Amino acid sequence: MKSTRLLSSLMLLQAHGRLSSRELAERLEISERTAHRDMEALSEAGVPVYALRGAQGGWELAKGWRTRVPGLDEAELRALLMAQPSALGDPKLAAAAERAFGKLMAALPSGQRDHAASIRAQVHIDPTGWRSAEENISLLPVVQDAISRSVKLSFEYTRPDGETAPRTVEPLGVVCKQTVWYLVAHAPAGMRTYRLSRMANAVALAIEFKRPAKFDLAGHWKKAAAELGEQWARYSTTLALSPEAAKSLRRWCRLVPTEVREQQTNVPAGWDVFAVDFDGMAEARFVVLGYAAQARVLEPDELRERVNKEIQAAAEMISVAKGD
Repeated sequence: MKSTRLLSSLMLLQAHGRLSSRELAERLEISERTAHRDMEALSEAGVPVYALRGAQGGWELAKGWRTRVPGLDEAELRALLMAQPSALGDPKLAAAAERAFGKLMAALPSGQRDHAASIRAQVHIDPTGWRSAEENISLLPVVQDAISRSVKLSFEYTRPDGETAPRTVEPLGVVCKQTVWYLVAHAPAGMRTYRLSRMANAVALAIEFKRPAKFDLAGHWKKAAAELGEQWARYSTTLALSPEAAKSLRRWCRLVPTEVREQQTNVPAGWDVFAVDFDGMAEARFVVLGYAAQARVLEPDELRERVNKEIQAAAEMISVAKGD
């Protein structure tokens, strides 16, 4: 839109001082003719922008003129700049937030702008974590669109145990915990929380719903997080893993090397033993079965027995299929 482009042009001039029509065109991905017309439009609107001739010429704002933003005190400025875009985790979100930060920086008075740049240079946020898996939040725009328009959202959801099923919910808000995004929604069975990275094929439907008048997303999340924390009590296991399985599992799960006990004699040569925590028995079973012959459960007994039964049942099914 032209209004957005004009504002962007103005911010660029404030940030860089003097820019030629060619430089404006390159930064805004428009033609030089359009950039020239935009500068004339700003001038007609009362913005003191001037054309300077010559090899070092270009477009420049009148000295001391700036767009106005509400004054920020030291605490407000520091708090705002501490929330760096990189903390969002997702590259596209971070890039959009970085552009917004650039516009804010350009609109600050010169003294405060230099101070703000100094604050940002002294803070670096690494959102990746030591053992975190990459979160796919490509569906976030679709989810946000459904929330903003109060329409139902349909998607396929994969639970931690690998089961995938369709869902249709009334989306009420999104929550980012560290760099993991969750959808808070009202489902037929009540309020539910869904991890965005486990959602697929999301579609915002043309079915409106009435948003609860007094719904408090922050308050609901605080209560739900406490309940989820109780449900997701860590499930501790001891696993023997092949080098390949250990390398793969370490990408998203913390492996703590541990010594083999005397009674644990069924560890193949070259394998290592690790203490591994999961979010529950279902997740532990799903992971161990996924690694098949490259993983063995040493503890707890209930998990080892469950996995062995499922392996035996699968072997029997294969035998029947072959006609043995």
